[in-house]
Amino acid sequence: MSAILPGSTIGILGGGQLGRMTAMAARSLGYRIQVMDPSPSCPARFVVDACFEGSWDDERAARNLARGSDVVTLEIEQVSLGCMEIASRYAPVRPGIELLRIVQDRILQKNWLRDHGYPVGDYRAVESEAELLIAVKELGGRCFIKSARGGYDGRGQAKVGFEETDRALDVLVREAWKDVGKSPCIAEKALDLEREISVMVARTPGGEVKSFPSAWNHHENQILAWSVIPSSIPQDLERKAQQMAADLTAQLKLEGLLAVEMFVTSDGDLLVNELAPRPHNSYHASERACVTSQFEQAVRAICDLPLGEVEVLRPAAIANLLGDLWLDHDPRFDLALRVPGVGLHLYEKHTPRKGRKMGHLSAVGATPEEAVRRVLEAQRYL
Repeated sequence: MSAILPGSTIGILGGGQLGRMTAMAARSLGYRIQVMDPSPSCPARFVVDACFEGSWDDERAARNLARGSDVVTLEIEQVSLGCMEIASRYAPVRPGIELLRIVQDRILQKNWLRDHGYPVGDYRAVESEAELLIAVKELGGRCFIKSARGGYDGRGQAKVGFEETDRALDVLVREAWKDVGKSPCIAEKALDLEREISVMVARTPGGEVKSFPSAWNHHENQILAWSVIPSSIPQDLERKAQQMAADLTAQLKLEGLLAVEMFVTSDGDLLVNELAPRPHNSYHASERACVTSQFEQAVRAICDLPLGEVEVLRPAAIANLLGDLWLDHDPRFDLALRVPGVGLHLYEKHTPRKGRKMGHLSAVGATPEEAVRRVLEAQRYL
């Protein structure tokens, strides 16, 4: 298997911020980049050689992208399997179709993890409102409800049993069923967590594997609020998390990146939450923390180049900037950048909306705690 060398063209299915940042890393390595995205003004548009406009199931656009590419990858799981199959006729598609098939459906993904011996929290697959009511009761009344397909950053999700209310359980379930689109979903039992972490692992077609140190992630309203590398979990848990991620890449025959989201319970157990075969929000800090960023590693992995070193040079944290920030005033980036060690990363999204990721702040520190303190201090100045 031969490497796809600089000077070649990389096609990315998806032109959001992940595609944009991957393209910027690829350009530094000397690659040409083209993307496919439903929006002609997607964030990657301004840093790539070509942008093919097409929905996630537009096989014609996927064909046109792949025709001029030496390798094709993705930055979003919503791309249809049909587009992946069409693209694979013209160029290697990494990660592969089978991995995406498993990951696209939360029910299939959770069942696959369970059936292959990976620890997961208690859950139920649900096909109707009546089944959801039964599932919530069986899981103890406090649950997260997630649509089986699509939905991320809090969309296509609901919570039941977290607030005191006089309303009957069946009413709450009916609302949750509506929130997930009245479509197949997964009900997950609420767990007593110590923290949430993720592990990013890369694997080349030639079989080389490298895994970044784990990141500690803090969510608010089911959206990542801040993340820091390293996570500072106990060494025995770190070894376990790293081994689990490496085993997953082997079983899934990964070619590219895989982010493994995990729960650390208050009892010290480690559970797999979800998988993402692409760059991940929780590893944006790798640009400042690590020898190699997740975006450069993605390019190296799909092009079968030697993988970059992944050790942490200094702790770094990020805080997401949501569209809410822009709705009543212009953010004071000048004040935020006064905080030592802080950097600004904007995605060139022109229309701020509530809950939409518009960019992030990053910060380095002598310790993970200092990096988080700095990035949150800068965020408050906005």
